[in-house]
Amino acid sequence: MENSVKFLKAIASLKSGVEVSFQGDITTEAEFNQVRWKTGVDSEGATIDTTTNPHSELTWTKVNNAMTALQTAYDGIGAVQRNRAKEYPNIADQLDEIYHNGIDSWKSMIKVTKDKYLK
Repeated sequence: MENSVKFLKAIASLKSGVEVSFQGDITTEAEFNQVRWKTGVDSEGATIDTTTNPHSELTWTKVNNAMTALQTAYDGIGAVQRNRAKEYPNIADQLDEIYHNGIDSWKSMIKVTKDKYLK
C-alpha cells in the first residue's frame, strides 16, 4: 500500500475529520512532526494550519502502529485477492467459456487460480 494512503487511512482510523497536508512519505517521527495540521479557516476561506499537532490522541506511536496494521491487512487477505485478480481470465473469456462449455467447465477454469492463491 502506498505510504501516503496508508498514513491518511491511519489518521482517519484513529480520529475522523482530521485534515492534514504533507510532502513525501511519513515514515519517521521527524517526518510526522513536519505534518501540517488544519486548525481552521480565516475570514477569506484560507486554511489555517500548524506543525504543532493539536490532537493529543494522534501520537507518532499510535499512527505508526495503525499504519503497520493497515499494511499487514493489505499484505494478508488483500494480497490473495489482488493476485487472483491478476490471473483470472478476462470477463469476455470467462463468459465465452460458460457459453461454449457450461458453468462446470468455467468453475474448473477458475478453480486453478483459486487453488493457487488460497485464503
